[in-house]
Amino acid sequence: MSGQLLVNLMHFGRTLRAAGLPVGPGQVLRAVEAVRAVGIGTRADFYWALHAVFVNRHDQRALFDQAFHVFWRNPQLLEKMMSIVLPQLRVPDEAGPELIRRLAEALHPGHRDHAREAEETEVEIDSALTFSAQEVLRKMDFEKMSLEELAEAKALLSRMRLPIREAPTRRFRPDPAGARADMRATLRAALRSADIIQLRKKRRRTRPPPLVVLCDISGSMSRYSRVFLHFVHAVTNDRDRVATFLFGTRLTNVTRYLRYKDVDVALDKIADAVEDWSGGTRIGTSIAEFNRLWSRRVLGQGAVVLFISDGLDREGGTLLAKEMDRLHRSCRRLIWLNPLLRWEGFEPRSQGVRAILPHVDEFRPVHNLESLEALLAALAEERWTTPKLS
Repeated sequence: MSGQLLVNLMHFGRTLRAAGLPVGPGQVLRAVEAVRAVGIGTRADFYWALHAVFVNRHDQRALFDQAFHVFWRNPQLLEKMMSIVLPQLRVPDEAGPELIRRLAEALHPGHRDHAREAEETEVEIDSALTFSAQEVLRKMDFEKMSLEELAEAKALLSRMRLPIREAPTRRFRPDPAGARADMRATLRAALRSADIIQLRKKRRRTRPPPLVVLCDISGSMSRYSRVFLHFVHAVTNDRDRVATFLFGTRLTNVTRYLRYKDVDVALDKIADAVEDWSGGTRIGTSIAEFNRLWSRRVLGQGAVVLFISDGLDREGGTLLAKEMDRLHRSCRRLIWLNPLLRWEGFEPRSQGVRAILPHVDEFRPVHNLESLEALLAALAEERWTTPKLS
């Protein structure tokens, strides 16, 4: 193996690490051994040798694929991309779809510094037309965030709290200022004393209702799913009775993994447990499995269900409509969070969207921090009714 190829492999590993992949010196050495074992006879063999070393999770495939095809386009691309002298990264038009922003910054780390210097050279700024960095971050789509902005968004998500009001239950608790007389407690107190009988009172107990999260992790939702899991992790560690299920082609219960205090440990456990990340979508089959195996366990006492999906189902048809209707009847409130609603011209044209839409209580966009804050505000305004005793 030539020395130039070794240097290129080292810089390729650095580029992947700068773009967000967990690449260390050990993986670079294993990549060198893999290339030596496989050889560079064909581009496909070279691609899959590096893929086997650097890609550990399904959500890393898209980033690695773009990085490989851009980085190894020609022998001189290394110097062009890693140089900080060039004002911007120039890639031929036939390179394919638009680069992931985190990858573009990793391939050309100096571009962001030049942009900041250009902003600092401005002399006058109209404060009426400017926004703070946090305000801009709130409105930015998760899909368009850089690695640094995504880290800031995850930090904000970790501090979010779900303000669901406590719901009245069927049970009561002693309360001297309660509105109802507690005859049992009054008679028990009368048996222990011969003095004047004091009327005991009680009030109804309240408790936050269960929260169930059904999150789509198919290929079309992979860029949002990991961010949503940060939000669900914060909610799980803030309250009890939170159940989380992920589905693509199958249903996976990840509730116990999200109870880890460290979000990175929790997501690593989920990555090991989930086998269909960034794959196909079978919403109807997954919801049917949830209704059959889990609905009676987690949907009691007026549960609130957050259904996170784009509704693009491979199957569609009557099964999805039937199972969504059953899910809707089993919970107190079913909220559908769909990132496709960020588009103003969105129309429910697919069979999956048309099958789900009649069976949800609310249909909301969820693509940035502002949309999540709007969801929290809507849940905070919930008004619970007293349950019937019959």
